[in-house]
Amino acid sequence: MAVNVVDPKKERTTTTPAGTMTALATPTSGSHQLSTWRVRMEPGSTSPEHRIDRDQVWMPVTGGFEVTVDGRTAEVTTGQAVTIPADSLRRVRTGTAPGEALVCMVPGGHASVPGKDGTMPLPWAE
Repeated sequence: MAVNVVDPKKERTTTTPAGTMTALATPTSGSHQLSTWRVRMEPGSTSPEHRIDRDQVWMPVTGGFEVTVDGRTAEVTTGQAVTIPADSLRRVRTGTAPGEALVCMVPGGHASVPGKDGTMPLPWAE
């Protein structure tokens, strides 16, 4: 089997009000058991409060994040990792500096937002 190097591509990038997610290793790029992507958030950005039906690991590569999981908040910075359990209520924020992290989870996850019906797939993880 050949080495599969995955380059970030514009067509595999999703931008939301909270940040930009760029798919890296995913099932559509040859990684069948893990999905990884890069998240970039501008200073003062906040994700919506939401749930994802998969465990996630966030590993900051620049800056830092305030991560709130089920009402408990922790700071995570470059060189650390934070695990976020599946189905937990979460929110991620940046402070006065931008943040960039690599995120990893099992493929096929869906997100839900409290008060809204249904779930949505995470296109950067497929």
